Amino acid sequence: MFMYPLSGLVTLLCLFVLFWVTAMVGVARGKHGVKVPEMTGPEPFAWAVRVHLNTIEGLILFLPALWLFALTVSDLAAASVGVFYPIGRVLYALGYYKEPSKRELGFSIGLLATVICLLGSAYGLFLALTA
Repeated sequence: MFMYPLSGLVTLLCLFVLFWVTAMVGVARGKHGVKVPEMTGPEPFAWAVRVHLNTIEGLILFLPALWLFALTVSDLAAASVGVFYPIGRVLYALGYYKEPSKRELGFSIGLLATVICLLGSAYGLFLALTA
């Protein structure tokens, strides 16, 4: 039996968001005529690439923090905080696609979720080490 279904769902949401922003790079390539393997082009294409890369960069930090929090504190606590990360990433992407300066709210939501998961992980590991 899987013991961490809520954190698993948050992880799945994150992967769907990653799939979506990856697909948006392909859409932008087609719309703006940017051929593979080029990574430069009109601003809207560059914005789609940046959203994609920033999402990958963020997931490298967020997912281990989410899972350490779930494993050392609780699945419910980790997922309750962690669910804000994919929500923030969607807001970040939608804002960035319109105008890069509109990305800040989504970025802040995702960053806050990451920081809380990191702190929760540190707390849980501290408790485990001192028990």
